Amino acid sequence: MPAHRLRDLPLLILAVLLVLPVLAVLGSWLSWNAQSAQILREMAATVLPDYALTSLLLCASVAVGVAVVGSAGAAAVTLFEFRGRRLLEWALLLPLAMPAYVVAYAYTDFLQFSGPLQTWLRAQFGLQGRVFPEVRNTAGAAWVFIFTLYPYVYLLVRTALSERAAQLMEAARLLGAPLHERIRRVALPLARPAMAAGIALALMETLADFGVASYFGIQTFSAGIYKAWLAMDNRIAAAQLATVLLAVVAALLALEARAQSRLRFVAGRSRGGGMEAQPVPLKGLRLLAAWAVCALPVLMGFVLPVLFMLRPLAADWSVLPWDRFLQWAGNSLRLGALSAALAVMLALALAFRLRRGGGGVARGVVQLAGLGYAVPGAVLVVGLLLPVGWVQQAWPQSAVGYWMTATILGIVWAYLVRFVSVALQSVQSGYARIPASLDDSARMLGAGSAALLTRVHWPLLKRSAAAAGLLVFVDVMKELPATLVLRPFDSDTLAVVAYQLARDERLGEAALPSLALVLVGLIPVVLLSRTLRGKG
Repeated sequence: MPAHRLRDLPLLILAVLLVLPVLAVLGSWLSWNAQSAQILREMAATVLPDYALTSLLLCASVAVGVAVVGSAGAAAVTLFEFRGRRLLEWALLLPLAMPAYVVAYAYTDFLQFSGPLQTWLRAQFGLQGRVFPEVRNTAGAAWVFIFTLYPYVYLLVRTALSERAAQLMEAARLLGAPLHERIRRVALPLARPAMAAGIALALMETLADFGVASYFGIQTFSAGIYKAWLAMDNRIAAAQLATVLLAVVAALLALEARAQSRLRFVAGRSRGGGMEAQPVPLKGLRLLAAWAVCALPVLMGFVLPVLFMLRPLAADWSVLPWDRFLQWAGNSLRLGALSAALAVMLALALAFRLRRGGGGVARGVVQLAGLGYAVPGAVLVVGLLLPVGWVQQAWPQSAVGYWMTATILGIVWAYLVRFVSVALQSVQSGYARIPASLDDSARMLGAGSAALLTRVHWPLLKRSAAAAGLLVFVDVMKELPATLVLRPFDSDTLAVVAYQLARDERLGEAALPSLALVLVGLIPVVLLSRTLRGKG
């Protein structure tokens, strides 16, 4: 075998491992038979319309909500100057630290019939029955997603307005255009591609969610996949639903890629000299409106949920599961640290090979790795367990099922498929700051590939690698759908325990692991805030 083929062999093996879950889901249609057709007809006549309608309504509500909330906040902190702007500019990122299912638990605990708010209102005003409508429905889920996912739109629109609209906004002002015309005819058209990309990202997160949909009892595709697999024990139905969800996510990926390409086009067209537009100072009612636009999302998406979860902690510490908390935290830390280390090593290997001119194979593997983050956890579970079932049917004595479900192999594999792309983006951004002349100098001094990586690149990549590891670690800590199914026995993580306690209506006990996840989630928010301020 030629030497270059041998060098490509590890990359090809990695590509197979990363793409196997998706191939397994698509390959399930190759075993199409009368039973598969009957199952599909039954789903089309019963649950599939509900899944499609609920998912459509949820996605439409979330799309409108994140577009309005995220764009309004971005415009306020970018185009205007007012007291507290810098604080709110950072605070608008805080909901990124909140897993959506944690926010759902917090609001339910506070607003439900037996919650403190309705109990106080009934006692104070002599009311009877339910004071507020049930929060666990599609509208409640949309509320949760809007105020936890709007930062995707906020970040992209803020970047578009601050980097691309400045000169044109100033030119429009000098031509006499009033403020509302400058926003409507200059800022909004320039921010539209960023808005579309942010909406696509938010909708991918919405469709991939399992925790909120399951807890609120709404019929989405992710919840349906788990119900088909675990409740009905029907792998064919689960695979068919996973395929539908995968097709929708692929369409959203195409929309996001198209929006990003338009964003780059706008960026190239708007660079140039000229005076930057100065933010418009606000006073009076306009100042109050800006405060409301920026503070309301932070209040709804971060401050109130945290206060709601702190309430049971302050009320009675004795009911909290302190004795097992350390075990749950240890399981989460162990899985997070192992997955982060492996993801960073794979990312370094891929980025280094690409840096050295890896050719089409390396570029293809990098593209496959980048797609993994968009694959919903429910699809990953089906895609990893389907081949296990096929192998066990062919070789009943095989231990594949044991290794995939009774050890950490299966769950770490799922984490790597999803989160290698997170590490890869951070490492590649670090490589972009290393001039190619350093590689040429090292080669002229006789350094081989190993010496180039360890003695030249690694010292310059330490910060990027550390950031990559932290991001993967936090994502693993918060991951719920794949962990819920693939975790080994007696290896519950903080995310799984929070979900199980909330499902059992033990919301006060769920506050402790939920708050721990929020504290961990603050790490990337702080890193992101420092990065954005460094660019500003």
